[in-house]
Amino acid sequence: MIVDPVSALQAFATVPTSSSSPTSLPTVTNPVPEYQKATETGERTLWVVFVVMTIAMIVFSGMSWSVPIADQSKRLYHIVTTLIVTFAAISYFAMATGHGIGYHHVRITEQHEHVPDTHKDIYRAVYWARYVDWSLTTPLLLLDLCLLAGMNGGNILLAVVADIIMILTGLFAAFGSEGTPQKWGWYAIACIAYLVVIWQLAVHGRHTVSQKGGKVANFFAAIAGFTLIIWTVYPIIWGIADGSRNMNVDEEIISYAVLDILAKPVFGAWLLFTHMSMPETTVEIGGFWSQGLGNEGSIRVGDDDEGA
Repeated sequence: MIVDPVSALQAFATVPTSSSSPTSLPTVTNPVPEYQKATETGERTLWVVFVVMTIAMIVFSGMSWSVPIADQSKRLYHIVTTLIVTFAAISYFAMATGHGIGYHHVRITEQHEHVPDTHKDIYRAVYWARYVDWSLTTPLLLLDLCLLAGMNGGNILLAVVADIIMILTGLFAAFGSEGTPQKWGWYAIACIAYLVVIWQLAVHGRHTVSQKGGKVANFFAAIAGFTLIIWTVYPIIWGIADGSRNMNVDEEIISYAVLDILAKPVFGAWLLFTHMSMPETTVEIGGFWSQGLGNEGSIRVGDDDEGA
């Protein structure tokens, strides 16, 4: 049998080889970073609240001018409450114009069996201007309530300091590292500080206001209870929004907007209108508020010599 060498070579060339090149791993790319920020709905809400706070500021200022100049002590609530909505208006103007915002970065790692791990970067907007607002307005709100109750300076100072600690630790928690005890540790400190505020109002405030009569005591119980209920909702919203991130930024803005309107303009209107119709709520704090220090308590050269 004669074999054609050309046909034999062609047949050999078509025989598959037993070895094959190694399969290369598929290329894996990390997802595009996700930015969680306000949309048009959230931005409009910020502007609406700014307008509400500004109107409240104008109304409360006008109410203060209705108080006779000779009776400056009756203007105390008006001035403190006007400052509350003024700071709130400034804060909401800053947030509505895109200022007072920072981004908290979180990296989520997704593990895979046959391909390299991938990482997803999330940047969530944190409105730190809101915490600046709260650090100024909530002590003033407490001051209104403490003056209404007639609390002493020591208890007022403790309530205000605890309140400031609560706000600052809440800010630290908002920028805390994810997946570590740090974030929720700050949150726990804020909650403990809030319990101190509740203790001061519920125990010392209720005790002192009882000496002012039934009308003032009932009013204090109503407005203080209203305030504490609203303030209790704040950390709940924080835990759902900044804490666990189960609420988007728009929903967070709307939730805080409703609470801020209730805690500031509504609170202020309730306090001022009741104060105008209830003379027993007037705070008498001496001549310093209306006349200043003057020469009271000053040391004059020669007094000791004359007395010698």
